Amino acid sequence: MVAPRIILDAERFRLTLARLCYQLIENHDDFSQSVVVGLQPRGIFLSRKIIAELNKLTGQKITYGELDVTFFRDDFRRKALIPQNTQMDFVVEGKKVILVDDVLFTGRSIRASLDALQQFGRPEKVELLVLVDRRWSREIPVSPDYVGITVDAVFSEKVTLDWNTDQQGAIVHLLTKNQED
Repeated sequence: MVAPRIILDAERFRLTLARLCYQLIENHDDFSQSVVVGLQPRGIFLSRKIIAELNKLTGQKITYGELDVTFFRDDFRRKALIPQNTQMDFVVEGKKVILVDDVLFTGRSIRASLDALQQFGRPEKVELLVLVDRRWSREIPVSPDYVGITVDAVFSEKVTLDWNTDQQGAIVHLLTKNQED
């Protein structure tokens, strides 16, 4: 069995996280009209790190929530999906929303998140931040505004993230189909 290929180690993750935060600060300035929303289940690991870093860098408490899109997915009756908790105690009406997810693959989760987000009002603008963009695998026409890394992986390959809470980082692996067995 071939070992997974590491495409982003903990140190590069920290640098990537900082770069993404500085890009957000550059584009959103004081964040008074912006909110950060992590997508359940895996996008919340990245979004929590993003919001902690933004709060530290800006000295502000930026509005943050976590959104479960399970019942808005087009495949929720076909897969054994486990609903998560939505934790959003604010409305997004007229706000700039930054959706955060770990891996952008087919775009279906993002489509579902746009539907779920409408339950909280009509945002002025929605932006997408992803750690990994698998750009050649879209089924829905979605493009991220902020990208940690871009991975040109074929459909039979899988991108996995191992979150290492001790080092406050993540390791991103690229696995081929035979490595999953």
